[in-house]
Amino acid sequence: MTLPPALAARIAASVAEGFSDQVAHTQALVRFASTRGAEHAIQDFVFQSFRARGLAMERFAMDHGRIAAHPGGSKITEGHSEAPIVVGIHRPRAETGRSLILQAHVDVVPAGPLDLWTHPPFDPVIEGDWLYGRGAADMKAGHAANLFALDALRRIGLQPAATVTVQSVVEEESTGNGALMTHLRGYRADAVLIPEPEDEKLVRANTGVLWFTVEVRGTPVHVREMGAGANAIDATYRVIGALRALEARWNADKAGRPHFEGEAHPINLNVGRIEGGDWASSVPAWCRIGCRIALYPGVAAAEAAAEIEAAVAAFARDDPFLSNTPPQVAFDGFFAEGYVLEAGSEAEAVLGRAHARATGSELQSFMTAGYLDTRVHALYDRVPALCYGPISHNIHGFDERVSLASVKRITTAMALFVAEWCGTETVSEG
Repeated sequence: MTLPPALAARIAASVAEGFSDQVAHTQALVRFASTRGAEHAIQDFVFQSFRARGLAMERFAMDHGRIAAHPGGSKITEGHSEAPIVVGIHRPRAETGRSLILQAHVDVVPAGPLDLWTHPPFDPVIEGDWLYGRGAADMKAGHAANLFALDALRRIGLQPAATVTVQSVVEEESTGNGALMTHLRGYRADAVLIPEPEDEKLVRANTGVLWFTVEVRGTPVHVREMGAGANAIDATYRVIGALRALEARWNADKAGRPHFEGEAHPINLNVGRIEGGDWASSVPAWCRIGCRIALYPGVAAAEAAAEIEAAVAAFARDDPFLSNTPPQVAFDGFFAEGYVLEAGSEAEAVLGRAHARATGSELQSFMTAGYLDTRVHALYDRVPALCYGPISHNIHGFDERVSLASVKRITTAMALFVAEWCGTETVSEG
């Protein structure tokens, strides 16, 4: 049953009434420099915020063995976060509606050189409509929206008439293992909503992602005898060329793939890190690159990984130096497959109505060529996994920022979605 217009108007007004507190809460989240492995303090803050609202609480660690044994588990390396997962559960008096998971991540990517930021990255400054800060968009605004959409209902004396599980995870930016751990813990729902910064659109398709390193060894000599040695950094550039050729082949394979064949370049290889050598006057003996590449939905991560290894090995066989010292490829982070959200679910229809009421426009969908935690719920829970969130600029870049007007609109849409999907009942006094 669709929401009566009068109730929808009350919910929208309630979101607006609480919005200044929502912005302040988002700013509080941004102040935590919650890069990979440093999310313990913010998760403590989240735990207290959830518990203060009367949610039933659980906090648990990653189970490395179970993650490694699952087909969706990404590679666990020394840098893997040990911060806990935090879950808050709303339980209704009577389970008459459909259950829901609201999920968000607290981990953020590194800020990079601070002098390239207009404001310090963990100082959440507001200028006009924009809230600046690392993680302001990706995805602490969405994290706060999960909570404040529920607050908006409570403010008018209502609560969901179904179980709503609010999940705060880590490792979204590096493995996706935090979301997978909630699945392994046994949390399930009839639908999932994750408010990533998606420009007020619904993600229809999402690529998988692999992280890997390639290490090349050289022959060190003094620079005056350079011809007698073998420069590992120069050789690494040649390996990158081979990887670019693989990237081109994968992009050429887009024909016949819905949601991808119309994109100019759906598969992106990024050489994100490079290090090597020990001395400017010595021919470098080693070089290591850290890479990320996307893969199409339906392509197994193990299959793509084998193609990468084969491409590097084939190139090395024909290279005068590398044929004797083959590069070593290792997978060390994301090992995740992509997904497609099939159209026609009731959850999508409910979100479409909520979005139209909140924004005055029809809900659009699109493909995004990056990792999203919705893959866990789409692939392994096999439920509608909706990724939908606010307008942003420069996520993962300098001066990351999120539109506050957009945050208000998507929070309104989320509150309307929860009310219709879960149903409502009067707030429990217990």
